[in-house]
Amino acid sequence: MKRSPGLRTLSSEHHTGLVMARRAIQAVEEGQVADAWQDLALRFEQELEPHFRQEEEQLLPALRQAGEEAIVQRTLEEHAALRALIHDRERDAEALKAFAELLKAHIRFEERELFAIAQARLPEFSL
Repeated sequence: MKRSPGLRTLSSEHHTGLVMARRAIQAVEEGQVADAWQDLALRFEQELEPHFRQEEEQLLPALRQAGEEAIVQRTLEEHAALRALIHDRERDAEALKAFAELLKAHIRFEERELFAIAQARLPEFSL
């Protein structure tokens, strides 16, 4: 789906998240879990956390005001789950795989549902 100008930056940042998820799954398969967690934690703080904050501070309040509480709540819950996994002390292969799978599913949700609703309900939205 072609993204409105106000959502293009957020949408393009999802590619980075998908690459992170793919690398995490590959690391599990190759037994490189500790190195993957270290890289993932750094990239999360530098790339995903700012992305989440931008959505939470700009896009989600606008959607909430437009009456889209359910999709806002789901987005916030998934952000919280991803944050919990990245900050969990159990940095084993199972947790890494869970993080990667949730990240992929979350990005698909945002691209297919959240952004589609945002484009329909907030045609003038801009970051």
